[in-house]
Amino acid sequence: MRHETTAVDRLPCVAFTDAATAAGNAPSILNTQPWLWRVHPERLDLFAARSRQLTAGDPQGRQLMLSCGAALHHARIALAADGWSAHVTRFPQASNPDLLATLVVHGRTPVTMEALRLAHAMRIRHTDRRPVSERSIPEVGLRAVAAAACVEGSLHILSSDNVADLGSAAGRAAAVEAGDPQIAAELTYWAGRARLSGAGLPASVLPEHPTQTTVPSRDFGRHGTLPVGAGHDRAAVYALLFGDGDGPQDWLRAGEALSAAWLTATTIGVSVVPLSGVVEVAASWHILRHLLAGLGHPYLALRLGIADPEQHGPPPRTPRLAVTQVIDTSAVPADQL
Repeated sequence: MRHETTAVDRLPCVAFTDAATAAGNAPSILNTQPWLWRVHPERLDLFAARSRQLTAGDPQGRQLMLSCGAALHHARIALAADGWSAHVTRFPQASNPDLLATLVVHGRTPVTMEALRLAHAMRIRHTDRRPVSERSIPEVGLRAVAAAACVEGSLHILSSDNVADLGSAAGRAAAVEAGDPQIAAELTYWAGRARLSGAGLPASVLPEHPTQTTVPSRDFGRHGTLPVGAGHDRAAVYALLFGDGDGPQDWLRAGEALSAAWLTATTIGVSVVPLSGVVEVAASWHILRHLLAGLGHPYLALRLGIADPEQHGPPPRTPRLAVTQVIDTSAVPADQL
């Protein structure tokens, strides 16, 4: 049982546990939540949970790493909002590639309003796959989202001319996925009734019929129950998350950039939808690489927009795994938690 403590005398392991719990709100590919946190008295370790990797749709683990990177950034924000100065070491053990990061704290630090805003955004962030409104994102808002991403990685806003190419790439990727029985089976599992309890995509967050979007979204193999209006996403902005390299360390940092951009977008009322399928098919990936014009390697496409008020509020949030499935506190004496 947790002892009542003041903010000043709280033990780091308590802060680590709270941060790992808050990180459970992070976005992940198909809501697989492919991470495991291990709390120690003096550190917090982040591991890849390979049992929840999409072995057919994400064989390289790119989307797994992006998901874990988003969770890592969420934990960093939670610690900052709790008044802790944290240091992160990514991939601290070459012999253990599934140990993705270790966080330690170096004492207390003043809590900033920005940390509090982002921590609040973690609690309300969601994915709305319906078309956005006809309102354009203010330029200052778009710059804020891009700047937040660029603190951790790089975000390239696509021109209107390039959006058509992105749509073509997404359509090609969807056709490839539809013809792959193993990928189809994974989508059916994670978006179906037999999915892992507390994970995946319930019918309540999937549109009730195909949406009118410039760039086609992923076909989950079934329609959901989320009501969809007659709107089109003509006012949407599309972007590519990218970086210099194309390996696990690059993908992890890109996930942190994704979290930073998404949380900032949430604070200013901008909806974000990740488009991961287009990155996982080689032919489509090369189209995205061409759109970057030599800037780097594409990791993820994003749709940005203002939520349509006619949709009558945000969709339900996706479920979350039980804390005991994603956080291991066995290394901490019970009287310290």
